[in-house]
Amino acid sequence: MDHSRFFLPLLPLVTTLLSLSAAAQAPTVLGDTPADIRLRPLKDLNGYFPFQPPSTADQWKARRAELRFQVKVALGLVPEPTRSDLNTVMHGRRDMGDYSVEKVFFESMPGFYVTGSLYRPNDSKGKIPGILCPHGHWANGRFYDAGEGTARQQVEKGAETEVETARNPIQARCVHLARMGCVVFQYDMIGYADSVQISYDLAHRFASQRPGYNREEGWGFFSPQAERNLQSIMGLQTWNSIRALDFLESLGEVDIGRLAVTGASGGGTQTFLLAAVDDRIQLSFPAVMVSTAMQGGCTCENCSLLRITTGNVELAALFAPKPMGVTAADDWTREMKTKGYPQLRQLYRMLGAEENVHLVDRTEFKHNYNKISRTAMYRLVRQHFGLDTSTVEKPYRRVTSRELTVWNYRYPRPVEDPDFERRLLTWWKDDASKNLAEATTSATRQKPYLQKAFAALFQRPAPAAADIEYENVFKQDQGDFLVMGGPLRNLRQQEEVPVAFIHPKEWKGDVVVMTSEAGKNDLFQKNSQPSTMVAELVDQGISVVGLDLLFQGEFSPGKALEKTRKVENPREAAAYSFGYNHTLFARRTHDLLNLLTMLENHDRNPKRIFLVGRGKTGALLTAAAALMPQSVQGLVMEPQARDTFSANSIYSPWFMPGIDRFGGLPGLQKAGGRNAVRIDFSKPDATEKLLRLIGE
Repeated sequence: MDHSRFFLPLLPLVTTLLSLSAAAQAPTVLGDTPADIRLRPLKDLNGYFPFQPPSTADQWKARRAELRFQVKVALGLVPEPTRSDLNTVMHGRRDMGDYSVEKVFFESMPGFYVTGSLYRPNDSKGKIPGILCPHGHWANGRFYDAGEGTARQQVEKGAETEVETARNPIQARCVHLARMGCVVFQYDMIGYADSVQISYDLAHRFASQRPGYNREEGWGFFSPQAERNLQSIMGLQTWNSIRALDFLESLGEVDIGRLAVTGASGGGTQTFLLAAVDDRIQLSFPAVMVSTAMQGGCTCENCSLLRITTGNVELAALFAPKPMGVTAADDWTREMKTKGYPQLRQLYRMLGAEENVHLVDRTEFKHNYNKISRTAMYRLVRQHFGLDTSTVEKPYRRVTSRELTVWNYRYPRPVEDPDFERRLLTWWKDDASKNLAEATTSATRQKPYLQKAFAALFQRPAPAAADIEYENVFKQDQGDFLVMGGPLRNLRQQEEVPVAFIHPKEWKGDVVVMTSEAGKNDLFQKNSQPSTMVAELVDQGISVVGLDLLFQGEFSPGKALEKTRKVENPREAAAYSFGYNHTLFARRTHDLLNLLTMLENHDRNPKRIFLVGRGKTGALLTAAAALMPQSVQGLVMEPQARDTFSANSIYSPWFMPGIDRFGGLPGLQKAGGRNAVRIDFSKPDATEKLLRLIGE
């Protein structure tokens, strides 16, 4: 078979395998490894992430709505956490002449403090703009001090003009925006400066799974349990940004129609994510982060599911057509002028707002948010927020970390508490469960809500019939029935799996799709004859279909997958693999969607399709039924499928981020609109029960 018309050569498969017992044996229908693009190496954060805008505004509107929801789901913001009382504390106001600096902390979730500095002009009148300034991964963040030597080098290179400014350009940005007439809140990333309840090492340098935090009760960040509930540092930081907007809105002088956000590097990631998910932002300026290259190396910039079908340029584009500026430097953004920015301009042009997007292309400088880029940002703020003030920075007195810290004898720094992380995630889980229950109080609301949520987890709609191709390459006449097989292909996705049919010559119109951890082998005995159960189904005029899901059967003859593949990044955070690639569970579900599409569009249109899952594979079929409920008339699984998602490893073949957030296996059944019938196929009456179900 010639697959060259739609597949490039496959690279070697690297995975962890276990030997299977040589029991049943299905006919080999391909004779070679399937020509499937998913056998290639996984994509990682250093891949290539191009953005091609749709051709019409209506197409972009639909894509934006879909992607925006997908981003919120990935960040753990669906359902949205409860906006508990901020319990804001503001103290230690320092008068700096034409502006002031104040110490602030508030609770984004009960007991979790967001800390920062509030800059305000001293002579403001009426309502004025509010601007958030996340700082990014500069040492000590809000307390950054480059030192006099480094600062002088920046002045010599032309990146800065004042040594004091160059020592803390993060603070300089806030000072000048306040002088321009804006209220500015600069808040700490988790683990930086005054944010001490979750450590810097955990939030930004997580490397290895922690057995003591990988448990079904009282888990911690980065554990399989946290991933299954979509609890991530990235999600928490985004929630902190949302609550920071709530804080700005609570200030009487802030004009809630003129809210902006700007940050660089990791602060740039926070900037474009907040702008993507919160409509209150009216101007966005993410610096040195938006590009088609490296997407963000820190654990705080990655979460499972986020970039599987997208990248930072498109994520930033979700803000269109509102005013946005981006910058490029001698880093991973260096090609932005030719890769990424032209597509952003194309999108803005299509939306009738080409003048609203800007690029500061200064690749003579290393990774930065220097005076040149800051000045471009000031001009954008002045233009779009109607300010009549200068964009030229003036010297200022740098405030030190000792003067900025929000903690003192009256407001003591939180004590180190190893259980705080567990309590925070427990609250987040309980709150999400409560809010999910409220969002799905009636059957009419429950099914569409869950279907939309699971569609965002699996990120694959039902294939179009035109994308699915089946080629029958094996046919054997067994008297009363035929054994047939061949490759099932999704041409658009470049996927191919082997399929086997045991088809009665006097077919009554029903089809049973049967899955197991052994693939299509489970339909047969050692002599390649149908198994007893399959034979009895065929005797009743029922066609039985089996397939080798990804990494089953003909993908790896005689082997079964014990551990899924991962990217080369040595850090054991699921987001590095599954923020850019579908999990194996999702990909096997996609195989089933391809099969269902083929069956329901077959020229011998089946009357009814029943899904029967052996072992844990009932969970895969339940997921397929949730995504294509109209195609399935019955669902059967074995009792052990209930434990599918409890594996204590992010590299388990059954690992699926977000599954517990939306109710696990019961949630999938509710989304599909049907409860699975449980049959233990080790019992002698199993086939009788199955036949009775189909006959009803």
